[in-house]
Amino acid sequence: MSELTVFNGLLVAWFVLAVAVFVALFFMAAPYGRHQSGGWGHTIGNRMGWVIMEAPAPVVFAVFFLLDDSTVTVTALVFLGLWEAHYLHRAFIYPLGLRGINKRIPLVVMSFGIIFNVMNGYLNGRYIFNFSGGYAVEWLADPRFIIGLVLFITGFVINRQSDLVLRGLRRDGESGYKIAYGRLYRWVSCPNYLGEITIWIGWAVATWSLPGLAFAFWTVANLLPRARAHHAWYQQNFPDYPPERRALVPGVW
Repeated sequence: MSELTVFNGLLVAWFVLAVAVFVALFFMAAPYGRHQSGGWGHTIGNRMGWVIMEAPAPVVFAVFFLLDDSTVTVTALVFLGLWEAHYLHRAFIYPLGLRGINKRIPLVVMSFGIIFNVMNGYLNGRYIFNFSGGYAVEWLADPRFIIGLVLFITGFVINRQSDLVLRGLRRDGESGYKIAYGRLYRWVSCPNYLGEITIWIGWAVATWSLPGLAFAFWTVANLLPRARAHHAWYQQNFPDYPPERRALVPGVW
């Protein structure tokens, strides 16, 4: 059995699993952050757990870039740069910049995150740098790449700005949650999630690949139910929560 056959089987299973996770998360919120609850076993500090959980994504993707035995192309470098720009920040800069009391994350949640990032890095990295046959430099002028790049950058900016607003709500040593205001928080409870979803929809369009589509689908499957849970939590815990806000998409939902 060839690796490509195994790869295609894993990709199909990855889509199926995303559907199952999407449905499950409407009935239970992943037990970390404001939705943390007991009964999930041993825990680890949130900052360290986040680094360990997210680090495989930039590492695995970079390994497949380095293992590519063809001539390095400009397009390959662009895809590498986009992926690493997001994940180096997400894995190392974001968690170490968190303010407030260092909370705990269940080891089981961290383990699932590691598995996801290893698999996702493999599917996207192996496809882009090997199974795709390579992207010619002309791909950078293709409308699909340009649209995808615009979406990726737009989502990146939304995500970073939203994280900065949340970071500014809490000082070191503080705990608890506050209502965020300004920027896209004027219209939705979770613009950081909206930005993340936009990033990976952009990636799917820019790469025009099934692994990219799978990643975008997983992002929606994970973050759409969590945005719904966040929105309901804010409404339950803050009587003065702005009634005009939606969970994820301004004016829609």
